Amino acid sequence: MKKQILLIAISIFYINTYAQENIKWLGFEEAIELNKKNPKPIIVDVYTDWCGYCKKMDLNTYSNITIGEYINKNFYAVKLDGEDKKDIVFNDHTFKFQKEGRRGYHQLAATLMNGKMSYPTTLFLSEEVELIDRIPGYLNKEVMEKVLVYFSDELYKTKKWEEFIKDFKSNL
Repeated sequence: MKKQILLIAISIFYINTYAQENIKWLGFEEAIELNKKNPKPIIVDVYTDWCGYCKKMDLNTYSNITIGEYINKNFYAVKLDGEDKKDIVFNDHTFKFQKEGRRGYHQLAATLMNGKMSYPTTLFLSEEVELIDRIPGYLNKEVMEKVLVYFSDELYKTKKWEEFIKDFKSNL
């Protein structure tokens, strides 16, 4: 029994570690700098370390090879801790950790999420670093694949979501 528990724990650690390595995650400021040299959309995974669905997304969505390859090819990928204590400079403004209640929040996350602090939330920024959309909640790999294509191919500019998903062909 102890060996089974140890094997399960090692498997979870491996999968969680692989999910982090599958996608080339960047810091927010690093993604902005890279975008200046080679523009492409930015996906921001806003999470917290205590969020169960955030961990589930790492485990079940971001660890998927197809999802990871698509993100790495078409986006700059940012992991943004909604409760990060480090300052982030963006658009000549320094965003800081804001203590509130037992925890607090990072001002950049709150600004990007329009004050609706829900974890996980997936944000999509254009090549011009303008917010395209925010999608709160857990996204499984099937939904994430559709969302990635919809935003990376800029189909949101010409098609309604409902129209897009009718003709979508999955690569999963």
